[in-house]
Amino acid sequence: MKIVSVVGARPNFMKVAPFCRALKAYPEVEHLLVHTGQHYDVRMSEQFFNELAIPQPDVNLGIGSGSHAEQVGRTMIEFEKVVRAERPDWVVVLGDVNATCACSITAKKEHVKCAHIEAGLRSRDMDMPEEVNRLVTDRLSDLLFAPDRISCANLAAEGVPAEKIKFVGNIMIDTLEREREKAAALDVDEIVRSNLVEGVAPPPSLSSYVALTMHRPSNVDSRETLVPAVRFFLDEVCAEHPVVWAIHPRAQKMLAEFGLWDEVAAHPNMVLVKPLGYHAMLRLNMGASLFMTDSGGLQEECCVLGTPCLTMRWNTERPITLMENGGASILVGNAVEKMRDAYRAQIAAPRRAMRPELWDGHTAERIARIIVEEG
Repeated sequence: MKIVSVVGARPNFMKVAPFCRALKAYPEVEHLLVHTGQHYDVRMSEQFFNELAIPQPDVNLGIGSGSHAEQVGRTMIEFEKVVRAERPDWVVVLGDVNATCACSITAKKEHVKCAHIEAGLRSRDMDMPEEVNRLVTDRLSDLLFAPDRISCANLAAEGVPAEKIKFVGNIMIDTLEREREKAAALDVDEIVRSNLVEGVAPPPSLSSYVALTMHRPSNVDSRETLVPAVRFFLDEVCAEHPVVWAIHPRAQKMLAEFGLWDEVAAHPNMVLVKPLGYHAMLRLNMGASLFMTDSGGLQEECCVLGTPCLTMRWNTERPITLMENGGASILVGNAVEKMRDAYRAQIAAPRRAMRPELWDGHTAERIARIIVEEG
């Protein structure tokens, strides 16, 4: 039996690591790992492979950056060659990046069975390219591995046959549980010192802090949304707490374009660090009084760790993480008044960890067993 798994961008790496390990229990399975190269620099790719002990890819398509159409098109062209050469029994795709969509389409056109890990997530926001990727991939997949009951219900409502839907839990939490102890041993001050953005002064010891990530175009590409948010961070949050901002290249570029970079970089309570590896980011989350983010995966980690989370989006494909569903996250969009109200309500809130059903660290084992049994 031959399985080809596909990763394309950083969110995939934390998901494929436990799947690779789980397949080692089945010597009859030949497993090939394909990296499309959507995230191709060291911080976005190689660092995660090394930290999480992911096997080096058998194939790297080297797709690189580009528009959505360019990435999907180039990925389909190159992945088709892999499928035709290897003729796998299964193509396994993860998450919702462009590689996920492109490789599911290619698999089905080549009459190869496709399995989607993290199926059924829905934001109901068609302006999100990830939502398009999720819908296309789930429509084409033969096995849909859902992380929670809400996702199962989404798939059922869309007419997916019950036998295709497999409730297995959240594979991201497999990685969190395996790496939690290693992350906890790290020192936050050392993480900050060794990852400071060039030109930023090192802060004093961080006994408490707010963590921040922000990368989505809806938050950083418009002056009308980015400037008020940054003013809130600097004038209100930084006035009370150090803010550790793991700054995405896209956000850094737009801060410079809108004339904000010098002020942000010079603020004594704004601690700018480069994009962090998995363990460093997990440790940052463990120690934060509050996390402000527009990342999907961080919502899930905050839920399990109990870190109060302000999700800077108007919707989420992970509603299981919201406070009304027992989680730690509040949707605040990019409206400063909502950010302020939620910040005031949550900054002193006690940590309240919540573990949804089957978020137990064994999701990859369930997935591997089902695929092997399906044959």
